[in-house]
Amino acid sequence: MSFLYIIIVFIVGITFGSFSNAFVWRFHQNKSNKKKNKSYSIVNGRSMCPHCEHKLSYYDLVPVLSWIVLAGKCRYCHKRISISYPLTELFTALVFVASFAYWPLKFNGQGITLFVLWFIIVTGLIILALYDIKYMLLPNEIIIVLFCLVLLQIIISLIFFDKNYHYIINNIIGFVIGGGIFYLLFQISKGDWIGGGDVKLGALLGLYLGNGNLAILMIFIASIIGTLFAIPGLIKRNIGPKSQIPYGPYLIIATIVLALFGSSLIKWLISHGVYV
Repeated sequence: MSFLYIIIVFIVGITFGSFSNAFVWRFHQNKSNKKKNKSYSIVNGRSMCPHCEHKLSYYDLVPVLSWIVLAGKCRYCHKRISISYPLTELFTALVFVASFAYWPLKFNGQGITLFVLWFIIVTGLIILALYDIKYMLLPNEIIIVLFCLVLLQIIISLIFFDKNYHYIINNIIGFVIGGGIFYLLFQISKGDWIGGGDVKLGALLGLYLGNGNLAILMIFIASIIGTLFAIPGLIKRNIGPKSQIPYGPYLIIATIVLALFGSSLIKWLISHGVYV
């Protein structure tokens, strides 16, 4: 594997991470400012400080590096810029590099097509995760766009890569299991345990994974990750029984892991007598 390719993918990833930060902030501003008749263009708008809204120059926009040079503060109003900005950029870059290094398909026509589509989908998932962390919400608009992208991937696979009806059935099973389990939890708890957005996200991710076993593993892995993150808060009593915890990011992390290593993980589980 060429080191140059890894550097290129890392730069692309960190750039997409920067875009994710800007998208989340502008999207939320547009939703919260509807009554004020103020619009923040996601496509054409200039990047700005989230506090003073001063337009940023190109030297303020170098991912991660600008945040470090400015000591995590705005150059103009000197207010703190959240560490979530560089962390999102680095996380996205690492996901892109891991995707390139461990992509389960060959880099032929099929592999490259689905790889590029995966970059777009995973960026959307990171946007969703970030939005859920910051605002405890999974916007329908973003989920619908991701559903369309996943359906596009399914259609491309059916038309150009000789997939058969078993492929469609597996996607439907993943969709039903991913969304069905959360729908039952939502109904049983009357929305106290999970939100309606988690039901839609579970269905979306199950559809993408296209496998009932992977959908179950996604929920299992997400629960483990969520528990590990919650333990410190429980020990310090920062988290209580009624605390709201965004579950979407854990589902998304689990899906990223399974998209890259799912087949190998299932084979490993079967070889060790764990039938999933």
